[in-house]
Amino acid sequence: MTSILIQNVRMLCPASGTDKVTTVRLEAGQITHIGTAPDADETINAQGLWLMPGIIDLAARLREPGATAKATIASEAKAALAAGITTLVMPPDTKPVADTPAAVDRIHAKAAQAGGAAVRVLGALTVGLQGEALGELSALKAAGVVGVTNGLAPLANLLVTRRALEYANGLGLTVHVVALDAALANGGCAHEGAMATKLGLAAIPVAAEVAAVRQWISLVEDTGAAVHFGRLSSARGAELVESAQARKLPVTADVAAHQLFLTDASLEGFNAMAHVIPPLRSADDRDALRGAVAKGVIAAICSDHQPHEPDAKVNPFPLTEPGISGLETLLPLALRLVEDGVLSPLQCAARLSTGPAAVLGMALPRIAVGASLALTLIDPALHWTLDPNAMLSRGRNTPFAGQTFIGRAVRSFV
Repeated sequence: MTSILIQNVRMLCPASGTDKVTTVRLEAGQITHIGTAPDADETINAQGLWLMPGIIDLAARLREPGATAKATIASEAKAALAAGITTLVMPPDTKPVADTPAAVDRIHAKAAQAGGAAVRVLGALTVGLQGEALGELSALKAAGVVGVTNGLAPLANLLVTRRALEYANGLGLTVHVVALDAALANGGCAHEGAMATKLGLAAIPVAAEVAAVRQWISLVEDTGAAVHFGRLSSARGAELVESAQARKLPVTADVAAHQLFLTDASLEGFNAMAHVIPPLRSADDRDALRGAVAKGVIAAICSDHQPHEPDAKVNPFPLTEPGISGLETLLPLALRLVEDGVLSPLQCAARLSTGPAAVLGMALPRIAVGASLALTLIDPALHWTLDPNAMLSRGRNTPFAGQTFIGRAVRSFV
């Protein structure tokens, strides 16, 4: 491998609390020097640039297997790496469902062949995500899953939920939960508020999230199992997580980057690009989520990447497919939080790297001599405009089209 010298770079290492301007030398897949370093084959003058541990995205649909008309592992892993994301975590709601070691092995093999960002898999909590029979959690763990989940598919009842938590806990697996009570959500497609009423859309109340969070926390109290709440959307949901953490329960949370900027006002004109589940909620909810991210109650920001073909967003709003193509806006939106004064640069790096790593039970990534490479080099002052036609992801479905951003990844090292 060519040796690389990154000079005059602002090094952000949340694991050690380091924020300083220095020189970093890379060679043979490792960091060989920090500070004084010998010459290298390539020298980068990184004045004004930031170097942080590679971004870990806790929720990214790659659409393979089963929906390759939307995207593939190869297309999305390469788009992710170009956007500074070095590790993608893929939910099991593929076709076929990732509920067997063979299915997980196939995904890992595809990802290794594709190159780009590394791909890790969440195993299915129940067989076929049907919510009834528990999945082969022990075999899935042996196959290398980084957690288990039923995604948005509901579990049959609380007895199944409790048994799933007991089984996962015995194996040391974290259960990833999208907290949304199916009965209360009732097939809705928008936040229960003035905008849903104005547009005549079936609503999803905040109670759908809150009731689910309460039930899961109650069972965490009984079982001691680790639960990660993914894609929180409400102030009350964040409050419940904070309360559980204050009581030392093994509970963590993440939020999709778009939830920190958009509200249900973005649905004006039946804007299908803003159709997401959980739905965009009120400005108060958005602001509370930002506060929870700032405090570290929500320790990770993810993309909740869901690429779609153009036709998926052209039906009447309730019939459009929910989701945003978010790989290429994850880091720029997180940098916007720095610009807005919500996070410091070091905190931003933590929410994108060490926070997600801790959720997955991985060693916290460090910028240190001897550490393996998974690094993202950022230009925090680069002005650019998001052009869907220039996106590397196969999915161009984004509500941020035409917006100007300040800051993006300029190179990733893996």
